[in-house]
Amino acid sequence: MQQAVFGRADALRRGEFRGSAGEYFGIWIVNILLTIITLGIYSAWAKVRRNRYFYGNSFVDGHSFDYHARGMQIFIGRAIVFGYIIAYNVLLTLSPIAGGILTLLMFFLLPWIVMRSLRFNARVTSYRNIRFDFVGKTWAAFVAIIFGGLIAFFSLGILAPFASRWLYRYIFNNLRYGGRAFETDPKIGALYRVWLPAFLLMVVGAAVAGLLGVMAYYSVVEGADASTDPEMHLLLGIYGALVPALVLWGVAAIFYRIGVRNVVMNATRFDTRHTLFSDLGRLRYFWIVISNLVVTVLTLSLMRPWAAVREHRYVIEHSGIVVDGELGEVVASMQNSGSAVTAEYLDLEGFDFGF
Repeated sequence: MQQAVFGRADALRRGEFRGSAGEYFGIWIVNILLTIITLGIYSAWAKVRRNRYFYGNSFVDGHSFDYHARGMQIFIGRAIVFGYIIAYNVLLTLSPIAGGILTLLMFFLLPWIVMRSLRFNARVTSYRNIRFDFVGKTWAAFVAIIFGGLIAFFSLGILAPFASRWLYRYIFNNLRYGGRAFETDPKIGALYRVWLPAFLLMVVGAAVAGLLGVMAYYSVVEGADASTDPEMHLLLGIYGALVPALVLWGVAAIFYRIGVRNVVMNATRFDTRHTLFSDLGRLRYFWIVISNLVVTVLTLSLMRPWAAVREHRYVIEHSGIVVDGELGEVVASMQNSGSAVTAEYLDLEGFDFGF
């Protein structure tokens, strides 16, 4: 047993992030200023600069990732979505029926948009000059995203692990690197084990909201004849009930997301031999997110680059791949077999819709 553990540790190639908050601050402040000056138009090019910095400083086995998207592709995708939102609001004002039709249309278009975004982001990402790809279809996206989401919602979260399993099987089982496939089959039992703490937090949040709501109701009833406005009592009671509940639900969402990530990554194999790896700590990640938020607010966002680098470094350094052999040999075998598509020769198709 110990030999198996040591063998896995020896084969594990952890991620490494070599960026710094000082370097990223220069990129971030220029992006902010140009986005403000151009009334938001430059935000598409800002995303490219940001992703190229973070991808280019994320290393596995001594080699970094690369991001090849162009700002115009992201701008066109955002312009399409923005135009749709404007058309929806105009039609909703002129004709509620037409607005409802557009809402229904978006419901059916969403899986296609997500599929295209996944394909775009995979194809503009490379490692060691070899591109990723995504071959998922729209109907499978509809089942994984819409059907799975409805199942999770109407079951009050009880069936959320099934929805998560469908979603991540759709993502990873359609992901390719140099023509070689990824595959994952996370076990429902493992997903429910990370679901249970998050669900209990949601139940506690609902109970707290209910208790505070009852207290607010009786406060309004008892103060009906007082000089203070009963409606103000009720409004404060509603906010007082919702805030702690939303905080606990937010914590539950973070716990569940990180738990699912660990389960899915550790159940994912590449080329049937190499296993992905993730050991993010839920409490540690939660502390990073909360402390980043506090620092960002207190510094009026000036420490946002530090927070972004801190979070990204933690995620990258607690991710990796357990290689069967040497990673360089894996890449060389793809190149020799002719299955690898290099960064220079793959056309950048499509637009990034922001999903």
